Amino acid sequence: AATSSDEEDDSDSSTKPIRSEKKKNPASLFQTGGDPPKEKKSKKKVPPKGAESEEETPETLQKNSNKKGKAKKSKKKEERPPSPVIEVDNLEEFVLQPAPQGVTVKCRVTRDKKGMDRGLYPTYYLHLDNDKKVFLLAGRKRKKSKTSNYLISIDPTDLSRGGDNFIGKLRSNLMGTRFTVFDNGANPDRANADWSNVRQELSAVVYETNVLGFKGPRKMTVIIPGMNADCERVPIRPRNDNDGLLMRWQNRNMDNVIELHNKAPVWNDETQSYVLNFHGRVTHASVKNFQIVHSSDPDYIVMQFGRVADDAFTMDYNYPLCAVQAFAIALSSFDGKLACE
Repeated sequence: AATSSDEEDDSDSSTKPIRSEKKKNPASLFQTGGDPPKEKKSKKKVPPKGAESEEETPETLQKNSNKKGKAKKSKKKEERPPSPVIEVDNLEEFVLQPAPQGVTVKCRVTRDKKGMDRGLYPTYYLHLDNDKKVFLLAGRKRKKSKTSNYLISIDPTDLSRGGDNFIGKLRSNLMGTRFTVFDNGANPDRANADWSNVRQELSAVVYETNVLGFKGPRKMTVIIPGMNADCERVPIRPRNDNDGLLMRWQNRNMDNVIELHNKAPVWNDETQSYVLNFHGRVTHASVKNFQIVHSSDPDYIVMQFGRVADDAFTMDYNYPLCAVQAFAIALSSFDGKLACE
């Protein structure tokens, strides 16, 4: 069994079977405006070519060490079932669309540190985790920014702010504990008359101060726009910094806003580490491993992220998240100010 204290940095997650019960239609958890979901929405959908329902993933038990960077490897090689092929006809549309209901979109994040300055400014790539390894998004921290600022692009070779492939960005506060995710719309200062070109806030992430080195696993809150009766994202276009997702959440003005949290890992005396059930999708212990859930249904995993190699991670997301939201939330966990490494 792996042993160590709960004070280590890179510690908090592994896989452990947990019984999961089928609950009510999760779409109702995220609806904020209009009538309750229509009955037809809860009909069982046939998964499109391209994602996998949660029940299909086998559960595996895996112990993770609390020793920094070293996970105890299981003797039996982990089988990580990939998603079936997803047809991505229009990449820009796909990465901003919520995942289909009842379907888990399985992805892989790779971190590229090679090159002159990539030790400090790695590039992160998001692909579908299937045989074709379809490219979805790339992200990189901008240089010369006062705060952490990550550009997200739909072209792995074009990570410029002015390019046509710019799809969104992730921006942090000075402390690196609060992050906001924007789409590629205009700054409110450059709004047109009807405000239609102004950027939307897609999500916000708040890390509690224990990420800066105190005991125990991380605690994170994710704030996202709610969904309307047609299961489409409610646009949040703040006119100033006092109207954004973070301020609404702070002031408990939760109209059209949904609050999510990371699932608290459970301390395991036998392995002397914090454990979570990742259904075989995560194989290395890391403080970066997390699952995002709604407090009303902790069995419905909205998103999960975890390490499978030194520079490779799996990232799976479900309705109501889109790829840009999930990728940006994952990027926030890499940020150096969080004492991640």
